[in-house]
Amino acid sequence: MTSPLTTSPTPSSGVRWTPRLWGTLLVLCAAMFLDALDVSMVGVALPSIGSDLHLSTSTLQWIVSGYILGYGGLLLLGGRTADLLGRRRVFLVALGVFALASLLGGLVDSGPLLIASRFIKGLSAAFTAPAGLSIITTTFPEGPLRNRALSIYTTCAATGFSMGLVLSGLLTEASWRLTMLLPAPIALIALLAGLKLLPRSAREENHAGYDIPGAVLGTASMLLLVFTVVQAPQAGWASARTLLSFLAVAVLLTAFVAVERRSPSPLIRLGVLRSGSQIRAQLGAIAFFGSYVGFQFLTTLYMQSLLGWSALHTALAFLPAGALVAVSSTKVGAIVDRFGTPRLIATGFALMVLGYALFLRVDLDPVYAAVVLPSMLLIGAACALVFPSLNIQATNGVEDHEQGMVSGLLNTSVQVGGAIFLAVVTAVVTAGAPAHATAQAVLDSYRPGFVVVTGIAAVGLLITLTGLRRRPSVLSVVVARSTVEEAEVERVAVGD
Repeated sequence: MTSPLTTSPTPSSGVRWTPRLWGTLLVLCAAMFLDALDVSMVGVALPSIGSDLHLSTSTLQWIVSGYILGYGGLLLLGGRTADLLGRRRVFLVALGVFALASLLGGLVDSGPLLIASRFIKGLSAAFTAPAGLSIITTTFPEGPLRNRALSIYTTCAATGFSMGLVLSGLLTEASWRLTMLLPAPIALIALLAGLKLLPRSAREENHAGYDIPGAVLGTASMLLLVFTVVQAPQAGWASARTLLSFLAVAVLLTAFVAVERRSPSPLIRLGVLRSGSQIRAQLGAIAFFGSYVGFQFLTTLYMQSLLGWSALHTALAFLPAGALVAVSSTKVGAIVDRFGTPRLIATGFALMVLGYALFLRVDLDPVYAAVVLPSMLLIGAACALVFPSLNIQATNGVEDHEQGMVSGLLNTSVQVGGAIFLAVVTAVVTAGAPAHATAQAVLDSYRPGFVVVTGIAAVGLLITLTGLRRRPSVLSVVVARSTVEEAEVERVAVGD
């Protein structure tokens, strides 16, 4: 692949970003923007969907869970497919499927068809997300250029999520179908631009064949894990159904690891996880997104169910956090260049813990500026530091032909973390649900959930702190070489 970068004659004069390079990044950012927009918009529209299509609460849950199932279950396969079949091709095909599924979701008149369209959208996002991230990491060389590109990329995710909250409140007033249809034209425009702008990448020459057993086992284990976690609060965490499902997940994962260790062309090369930096990035992603999804879920219930705020009012309450991310994330690349990702991630998690802890002060008559706003600003600052830094740390020191694999692994950590901890928080709140549902009793039942959210973020902080040490002039991270011989390693100089 030819990078669309142009360099000046002298190293000190830096690198100039061409219009084509900006166009490439814009297309990739549009796909990430759509993923985040779609996730945040659907929640506010659920009551209207249920009323219009006469759906039960359990069916409504699957409008959200169907997307999570397709997304979280197929990310590992999506990332490796991008490496093997070509990142540009996989990205564009998946983006086209996303546009068609968005159109279908806005036109259907039955719950099962709507759920099916949501599953297809999640499936397509499972291919666009790792393919898009790996296009960035193979187009921009490791260092300041990549750090800057990734900070812009993750800013678009935060902007899409924030705009989705506001747009959903506005569009649902007219029709819930508009929230489903809106992503379709945006995806189509991005697809047409991508056909012109995205750089072509050669398919990986895979003389060892394809890891079909690993693909089947990996996909099946992730699908079953996400399905089990999503259903556990309803079926019961200690029910025979849930316990047997978790046992089946353990068996599938064990078989998957055994296959990957012997495969000459594995879906996930386990040697990548020999890097402590990589492990901390994956665990950090689980704790980061898991805590935030739980916080948003509980806070939305608190604001709408207890305080009686409208959907739009609730969205505007979250907006300062998203706006802070959108404004500041583009600067994170330069900060990473100076301080390294471990320090930024640790600082971000510390701010997140503080923001969650401060929110425990809420009551039935909160003063927004004094109680809610400080937490939102702290959480926004944390997201601005943590999310781009995790992406940078996970992809540093990884060879180009494995960027899709690592990107898929990181996105899987994000989605699985969100699904697991949302289910845990829901179970904690449900267990403490009062027999007599007075407003104060309901709020008291929410507090243990907020404590769990704070604890998850604190665990993320502790994991990150294990990576902090006195920084020598050049740090070395051991990363397994991409060969059949897993024991062979190389030392790669990185900045984190």
